[in-house]
Amino acid sequence: ILRYSKDRQQKYKGYVFTTIGNIFNTFYSQHLPFQLTNAQKRVLKEIRKDTGSGRQMNRLLQGDVGSGKTLVALMCMLIALDNGYQACMIAPTEILAHQHYETVKSLLEGMNIRVELLTGSVRGKKRKAILSALSAKEIHLLIGTHAIIEDTVNFPALGLVVIDEQHRFGVAQRARLWNKSIQPPHVLV
Repeated sequence: ILRYSKDRQQKYKGYVFTTIGNIFNTFYSQHLPFQLTNAQKRVLKEIRKDTGSGRQMNRLLQGDVGSGKTLVALMCMLIALDNGYQACMIAPTEILAHQHYETVKSLLEGMNIRVELLTGSVRGKKRKAILSALSAKEIHLLIGTHAIIEDTVNFPALGLVVIDEQHRFGVAQRARLWNKSIQPPHVLV
């Protein structure tokens, strides 16, 4: 298993996130709701190392309920934005996707970052508008359910995928996210 993992890391090149820029720094200095713990800082540093290595990151983010995993994931998505990429977060249920959407929207309030929610219940003109804006790279962060995996969802610059409760998604579903970008995006689960 270790050999397979190492071979896979060497085989799949990843986008290189070299910049911690204005988006991340503005969030960190003006929007962060609480001081990060040492563990959160350490994990962010490790993720920065992974995403700057030139190899595709596939990292498990582990912690108790309420330990700030969503905040760490959001900060990783902001690093992707600072480097010119889009990011998405996929959750197994509409309720959880909506919770993440509301949390992220409130944390980013006042920043010039467009966040949208895409679930199976988003239909008609609203769905068309989201898909069009996503393809035009006008949406920076997309949060949703399995709907994100559909063929009609086109990310021109998907750099990071955050998967919440990855055990609730099949291997084929996760693999379809890889095909949303020219090369496989970084993955945080």
